[in-house]
Amino acid sequence: MQSFGNNFMDSQRGAYWALGATTVGVRVSGGVVLASEKRVSYGFTVTSKSAKKVFKVSEYLGLACAGLIGDMQAIARTLKAEVKLYELDLNRRMPIKSVAKLLANILFNQRYAPLISETLIGGLDDTGAHLYVLDPIGSIIEDDYAALGSGSTIAIGILESGYGRDITVEDAKKLAVKAVKTAIERDALSGDGIDVLTVTDRGVEEEFHAAK
Repeated sequence: MQSFGNNFMDSQRGAYWALGATTVGVRVSGGVVLASEKRVSYGFTVTSKSAKKVFKVSEYLGLACAGLIGDMQAIARTLKAEVKLYELDLNRRMPIKSVAKLLANILFNQRYAPLISETLIGGLDDTGAHLYVLDPIGSIIEDDYAALGSGSTIAIGILESGYGRDITVEDAKKLAVKAVKTAIERDALSGDGIDVLTVTDRGVEEEFHAAK
């Protein structure tokens, strides 16, 4: 699935540049892979080459974003705290669907002063692997793969051509990296390496890939 938040962002004068990024997610039977490049741009200026847009939330859950860095970090901090409180209160993991609905409610409640970020939530629970896509005001869709940000129109083609329900987690990781790398080659707002987060029954693994 390609980003569905871009029309919303385009309607905000100049706000499109906030989504200068390429972020992708892939769900397979064995887990979920999230990946994003590291460049931060403001208009036509690169302000950072070392930003983190992929976040570990717990040992079975991660998220990845395309948007304003401060808003991404706020989403990650809030979600991590809420998931931890749930685990402490009920002594069990929070279902991934519940995590996605919780974040959707948080974003919708701030719709008049929205957090400018499109978000992927990926994780593993008793019902299997899940990937959810959310826009800045809390719209939510579950899908097998997704691409967000200014490079999404390039990355989505790579995901569609390489995705299959029977691919392995390792294949999904290679596909996600290839999609982001291809977008980096064509999207000036994306670049400077790729952070990858993989969620499997072994837990969460994070790694870095060079852009070339």
